[in-house]
Amino acid sequence: MLTQPPLAPARLVACCRRAARTVATALILVATPLVAGAKCSGINLLSQLPATETAALEAATAAQPYARGNLWRASKAGQSLHIIGTYHLADARHAPIMARLAPILAAAPVLLVEAGPEEERALKRDIAADPGLLFLTEGPSLKQQLSPEDWQMLSAAMARRNMPAMMAAKMRPWYLAVTLAIPPCGMPEMTTGSGLDHQLIAQAQAQDIPIRALEPHTTLFRLFDTIPQEDQLGLIRTTLLMEDRITDYSVTLADSYFAGESRLMWEYMRLESAKIPGYSPEKADAEYARLEAALMSSRNRAWIERLEQAAAEGPSLAAVGALHLSGEAGVLQLLADRGWQIEALPL
Repeated sequence: MLTQPPLAPARLVACCRRAARTVATALILVATPLVAGAKCSGINLLSQLPATETAALEAATAAQPYARGNLWRASKAGQSLHIIGTYHLADARHAPIMARLAPILAAAPVLLVEAGPEEERALKRDIAADPGLLFLTEGPSLKQQLSPEDWQMLSAAMARRNMPAMMAAKMRPWYLAVTLAIPPCGMPEMTTGSGLDHQLIAQAQAQDIPIRALEPHTTLFRLFDTIPQEDQLGLIRTTLLMEDRITDYSVTLADSYFAGESRLMWEYMRLESAKIPGYSPEKADAEYARLEAALMSSRNRAWIERLEQAAAEGPSLAAVGALHLSGEAGVLQLLADRGWQIEALPL
């Protein structure tokens, strides 16, 4: 039987490190945003919510600062910084956004991104030199660590992605969970997609605008190393429970981003997690809080000094995953706390 080659690890990891966050549902949001194109058609799950759940979702979203919108300007003492929330894989709806950003980028002395070309090259070198970053090189395989029932479900899920189950057996659990968070119809996009951040990088290179990374290329591995092994195995189990709706979640995510509603989707996934067998609202809230702290808030705080340094050089442009914008420890609130005036701009 012909099988699809494994995902290019650097490509998949690059997707994880952008946006990426311990429940597997959140991996769809933070780790593997997916194009909702012709090959991936599904239902927008938000359109099917009962009125009471819609109201609760709207209230949870409204409680977060800067919860709606993708393009912002921060101003302070004559300095300015444009910040665009990005969606990391290909979608035709990026075209008008690129047109809107063209004059902003052209006037910028520097483009800031989570990972630039230098970081992606370094990432590829690290993975080539040390396969253990992504694969189990010693100890029991995942087939030995999972129950027979979970292994059977995993084997079927991998088959739907044209990937052999024994390859999955040697993946690090978090890497496998990220792979499973991609619907079968979306696997080709992992090697051919070009998200908004990549398009901005290409345009900056064409115009000789310097590109600066906001964090080291090793950030992803350090973050996932903090998740205990048993929790990583839980990521796999939870993702498998979502397998029958994984395309719908991805389509809903794409629609939410282009509506400027990425925080709405995050809150939706948090509320939905409480319905997973063995979960409760309290458990889901606690896990999402830890997830946001580890994979978004801590990174946001580390970025602020670099953002301010770039603004001091001129009206720079920063492109970061859309989920990094909102929340009490989101990039926008952190800048506001340091005296920056924050203004939403139309796209």
